[in-house]
Amino acid sequence: MSLSKKYCNSLTNYNRLKTREVKVGNIGVGGNNPIRVQSMTTTDTMDTEATVAQSIRMIDAGCEIVRITAPSKREAENLANIKAELRNRGYDTPLVADIHFTPNAAEIAATIVEKVRINPGNYADKKKFQEIEYTDDSYQAELDRIKERLIPLIAICKKHGTAMRIGTNHGSLSDRIMSRYGDSAIGMVESALEFLRICREQNYHEIVLSMKSSNTQVVVQAYRLLINKMQSEGMNYPLHLGVTEAGEGEDGRIKSAVGIGTLLEDGLGDTVRVSLTEEPEFEIPVAQELIKRYAERVDHDSIKSIDKSTITPFEYNRRKTTEVLNIGGKNVPIVMANFCLKGKITPASLFALGYNYSVPLDKWNIADAACDYVFVGDKEVDFELPGTLRLIHNHKTWINHKEKSSPFMDAKTYFGGDEISDKLNVVQTTLEDLSKELLERIKTDKTVVLMIDTYNTHGMAEQRRLFLELMNNDCQTPVIIGRAYGNLTEDQLQLQAATDMGALLIDGLGDGVFIAAENCGGDKMINATAFGILQATRTRISKTEYISCPSCGRTLFDLQETTAKIRAVTSHLKGLKIGIMGCIVNGPGEMADADYGYVGTGVGKITLYKEKEVVQRNIPEAEAVDSLINLIKEHGDWIEVENV
Repeated sequence: MSLSKKYCNSLTNYNRLKTREVKVGNIGVGGNNPIRVQSMTTTDTMDTEATVAQSIRMIDAGCEIVRITAPSKREAENLANIKAELRNRGYDTPLVADIHFTPNAAEIAATIVEKVRINPGNYADKKKFQEIEYTDDSYQAELDRIKERLIPLIAICKKHGTAMRIGTNHGSLSDRIMSRYGDSAIGMVESALEFLRICREQNYHEIVLSMKSSNTQVVVQAYRLLINKMQSEGMNYPLHLGVTEAGEGEDGRIKSAVGIGTLLEDGLGDTVRVSLTEEPEFEIPVAQELIKRYAERVDHDSIKSIDKSTITPFEYNRRKTTEVLNIGGKNVPIVMANFCLKGKITPASLFALGYNYSVPLDKWNIADAACDYVFVGDKEVDFELPGTLRLIHNHKTWINHKEKSSPFMDAKTYFGGDEISDKLNVVQTTLEDLSKELLERIKTDKTVVLMIDTYNTHGMAEQRRLFLELMNNDCQTPVIIGRAYGNLTEDQLQLQAATDMGALLIDGLGDGVFIAAENCGGDKMINATAFGILQATRTRISKTEYISCPSCGRTLFDLQETTAKIRAVTSHLKGLKIGIMGCIVNGPGEMADADYGYVGTGVGKITLYKEKEVVQRNIPEAEAVDSLINLIKEHGDWIEVENV
């Protein structure tokens, strides 16, 4: 990996990036410390009893650092009461004050809690969505103004031994940053570095950094770029990982795993927070599950090092491949389901895969998240299939099913001289199997799609190494990413598959996914997981995307209930992105990444956005969902639900 692309110790050998240790109260972050788990309260900070009770539930679940919002001086001052009560009850977990817009609240909080989180996008700036032309002198004048606001906080932190998180959020970049760098990963990084350089000038180093976005591609690119920039300037501050506004349920878990897991795979990250639109104590087991896979990862089988990497780690570029039927080329990644372990396959078996047969109408109804292929091994399928679905049989069985199937084979069979398809041949291979002979043959065979597999505990890295072997040899054969899992819970399968496959898809690698899961849950869940991974990586959109914040003490309505209401009436709007924000901190900014926005701007009051533009202000909450639907209709994005 060239220095210009370097962001981790190795692309093939799992090795955690060593950062400097920062003390947050009695907890060490970075250095040789384990990866820490964090979460954030959702209660009103002025309600001491409720905040203490929720903090205790979080701590008992395994939360090691508790973050609490402090939107004004009042809340910042009340942190003293919360901290005292927690200590009285025997809890010494470090507390973090979450600050937006109010430097004076940060300065108060820094004398009370162990850490303050500031957002460089709004600590000293008010976002007005103005594009401003800056000269070098006028830009420097802005930096001088920021320094003047930040130095008092730095002095207090130094005096009280308080740590600081400089937490950039994609949804709240300042107009200054947006004007110079745009809505980009480099803009996020520069936003943090402006504040970090001021801290370093003041000889203050108790700093943790974060680069959060609801877009997983941006998350990964920004963290990688931040490390690259820090290394070029001789810095090694610890990283707090997170995907903001990930959402709820399986969508939130998969999206979090794609963003956070991709970084963990390369040994990045010192603390983790999974942001779900659920009670905060439910976030903890998800974060723990993501982290625990790396405790013994250093013992993985060796993978040949990468001397030349053509992957672009700081921007998304899809690997160029040839088109074989509907796989590769400009086609979206396909989903292949695994039915080789099932009993008899019937039309009802396909219901879980998005295909619903209507007996009265004698037709198949096909969902947006209907898989494209089914691997059936040696199974017989004796009924008429939906027109969009294709079968994959083991080669020896395919010989008798050529009309409605394609063969699956290993490299030995492919070279063996037996009959193969003139349209599609799926060849299973691992990195070890990828010989020069195989490479040379598939480069000129326009019927081959590789199904890659791995038995390495550091499987993502081994499969990435395989992709680079193809790319470095100018082989444009399409690739389906295959992974096998067994005896996992549904949550474990979702998190592991999203990490393993998402990390490749984020880098533009892969023309399809195949989850071979045994005793891990039902076919419907596994199919939904595959489509969820593609949705989370933004490589194939099959449903509405909800950019939903996890709630906190600033939230001005019941976020979980409201998200459920909006989902109930909009979940059929495939490809639409709807932002649901509890307050105005990230709301306006995140609307730039959403098609429509629903943002709390006062108690019982909602403001609606079309992208980043305010359309209706202060709508009564009781009318807001209907108003959102009307707004979507006005802009021609509404479709009626079909009654089947």
